Amino acid sequence: MPVAIITGASKGLGRALAAELAGRGWRLVLDARDAEALRSAAAAVEDAAVKSGAGGDTGAGAAGTGAVRAVPGDVADPAHRAELVAAAQELGGVDLLVNNASALGAEPLVTLAELPVEGLQRALDVNVTAPFALVQAALPALRAASGSVLNVSSDAAVEAYPEWGGYGASKAALDQLSAVLAVEEPGLRVWWVDPGDLRTELYAAAVPDDPDFAERALPEEVAPALLRLLDEKAASGRYTASGLRDGR
Repeated sequence: MPVAIITGASKGLGRALAAELAGRGWRLVLDARDAEALRSAAAAVEDAAVKSGAGGDTGAGAAGTGAVRAVPGDVADPAHRAELVAAAQELGGVDLLVNNASALGAEPLVTLAELPVEGLQRALDVNVTAPFALVQAALPALRAASGSVLNVSSDAAVEAYPEWGGYGASKAALDQLSAVLAVEEPGLRVWWVDPGDLRTELYAAAVPDDPDFAERALPEEVAPALLRLLDEKAASGRYTASGLRDGR
């Protein structure tokens, strides 16, 4: 079975992608800072996969599961990133790395004039440095598998939205790193994807007074569209969930 590392997988888009991949028989290494929430999510994802007939690995893992291993920690921590890659190697390698974990920098979002330097630094640490370092750590395994990297971006990376400056700057940097990685590693598929505004805790924390929150897409509705990239072995590049859902 192929193996994926997914960061920020205890809820939202990360968990939705984990559920989709587990249902296809993938082995998973899941990351999040909240250990209890992550282990609960991993158990639920694996249980659903087993019931669907896609599971079946009963070996002990970091969360006491088999095909789905929960490895709690902070992606900004180098030791934790090494744990994630080691867990994936134990399962067979790294066929897919999903850098989904994100930090806003301020909750709710504020203007650049109000954004604490420490908040911007946290956004850069989680949204740029951590994915970069995790790619480096997983690169030998990704090369061996002719694997794929999926970096979760944002429309704030390419549009100048008030109060989204710090977060947007970090995602813009992630986009550029992704683009250069795609050129430097032609044996890999590298996708940087804007999932759109989703009905998640992260978006609610960013914009708590959004009058259209209840109408935002659910992560479970978007995850299958993103996995079209895998199914179709799409070329490296920047994609949007809306485009993928519309067949573009």
